[in-house]
Amino acid sequence: MPPGTRLIQKVSSTRTFAKIAPHFIPAMDRAVHRLTRGKVMLSAQMLPGVILTAKGAKSGLPRTTPLACMPEGDGGSAGTWILIGSNFGRPGHPAWTANLLAHPDVGISWRGQDIRVRARLLEGEEREAVWRAVLMFWPPYATYQTRVDRQIRLFRLERR
Repeated sequence: MPPGTRLIQKVSSTRTFAKIAPHFIPAMDRAVHRLTRGKVMLSAQMLPGVILTAKGAKSGLPRTTPLACMPEGDGGSAGTWILIGSNFGRPGHPAWTANLLAHPDVGISWRGQDIRVRARLLEGEEREAVWRAVLMFWPPYATYQTRVDRQIRLFRLERR
């Protein structure tokens, strides 16, 4: 675990972080990702991340969203990633989850490589097993879940 991880986990579990982070983390990630030609995301210094490009659920227009992810296998070598629709523990599912439900064939930028993937909403026992892995990967997700009445959506991205 990198130095400072526990402190960042503690900070990221606070309600203040949930209010502020959605306004600056995605904007920073988009800017740095663009400036480094897809090689760097600032938030990925603590958690792995992808840039998701999906069609909007209603508009059908491309939507680009930087997201933390949990790579499966050896750092994503298995070609699968888990996306967690936590919305920083705020009410309501994040918009990108509706986009994946409506248009599951999407693209991601992973470590500077553009990859075509298909998103699949996890349910039932499969979801529960992955949720346990997600909580071991980043414990603050448990705090996020306690703050909301909805079940946090989990998606598996698989290479097409």
